[in-house]
Amino acid sequence: MDRMNIMLFHSTCGLRPAVHASAERLRAAGHEVRVPDLFEGHTFETVEDGMAFKEQLGKDELLKRAVLAAAPYSDQGLVYAGFSFGASVAQTLALGDAKARGLLLLHGTSDIAENASVDELPVQLHVADPDPFESHDWLTSWYLQMQRTGADVEVYRYPGAGHLFTDPDLPDFDQAAAELAWKVAIGFLATL
Repeated sequence: MDRMNIMLFHSTCGLRPAVHASAERLRAAGHEVRVPDLFEGHTFETVEDGMAFKEQLGKDELLKRAVLAAAPYSDQGLVYAGFSFGASVAQTLALGDAKARGLLLLHGTSDIAENASVDELPVQLHVADPDPFESHDWLTSWYLQMQRTGADVEVYRYPGAGHLFTDPDLPDFDQAAAELAWKVAIGFLATL
């Protein structure tokens, strides 16, 4: 197994303890993990409060912060990963980085630029089923669009789990779903 360099982006709840714990889990599996704080210290107890803060900052500012965080390491061939909003950031960066080694999405996806193109980029998505932010129709469309970009996509759905089911400090937490998601994700990283 190669040691992956992973850029892990937080959800709209901010850089909470669960994100650091997830980074430690990935480090214990042998990977180098960086967790940039796109919200500069602000954390939130609800997705809605975090989304309001995200809207105040604006998409362009957040993307700029993400690019600046990833740029010093992108020549190493990063695996981009993220939770919900952070997954959308990770997806945007991975689809724009010709050296990306992989994309690990937890709880979220993003729009895909029409001209996006990758060379068999390994992509894995873990999402609640149903998920209030990732409808079945959206996920079907997203999957087909990702395939058209050239990505090699796997989708794992977790029936009955809440949106941010891997965060033990939030009401969405589902221990069985979280453990399974991490087991599958770490296996995915080992194949890159």
